[in-house]
Amino acid sequence: MIIERTNTEVIIRLLPTVDTDELQELANFFRYKEITSKYSVSQSEVDKLSTAINTNWYKANRERLLK
Repeated sequence: MIIERTNTEVIIRLLPTVDTDELQELANFFRYKEITSKYSVSQSEVDKLSTAINTNWYKANRERLLK
């Protein structure tokens, strides 16, 4: 593996024997890190949003889950 940093990007070179599914998961994680690096949010704000999402999801799916 070779990791190279330029002024505009980081390049990672891997052997072609690397499993592509695992590589896609890793690429998705890097994309997440890239997107979220622009934001500064407290853990309490993340927790509030998570709770709201979970509550709304449960309300929308409650009937289906209780069958």
